[in-house]
Amino acid sequence: MGKLVIALLVSLIPMIPAVIYALRNRNMPVESARRLVKGLGGVNVVLTLMAAGIGILWLASPATVMAMGLGAEGTVDQYGSLAAAISTGLACVGAGLAVGPSGAAAIGAIAEKPESFGRALIFVGLGEGIAIYGLIIAFMVMP
Repeated sequence: MGKLVIALLVSLIPMIPAVIYALRNRNMPVESARRLVKGLGGVNVVLTLMAAGIGILWLASPATVMAMGLGAEGTVDQYGSLAAAISTGLACVGAGLAVGPSGAAAIGAIAEKPESFGRALIFVGLGEGIAIYGLIIAFMVMP
């Protein structure tokens, strides 16, 4: 039960700036909420979901599974599994943040000048390479 409370509290940490902003602008709550959502662009939502995912992963970690008697003793390194999951997850989020603007710019460049397709594809591929690096690190960390 204590792990669940800690996981929930950790998932609320990214919402602290939003709460501070709302408290500072108490006199016009609707307008401040509208500006907050528009200004953040979903960043706090992504961070909250990442923290919740890490909390859920922590609750379902191999140590918890072994404590319940569902796994064999000593076969899984719990910290290695957590490190692999975090490296893959953060690399995929970083790749998504990189591919979004570069993909949009590539589509715009291809629409104006179709012969620039090859160069645009290279730049989008560089952003996607970040996720592959995270996956490689995950394979290196796992025993």
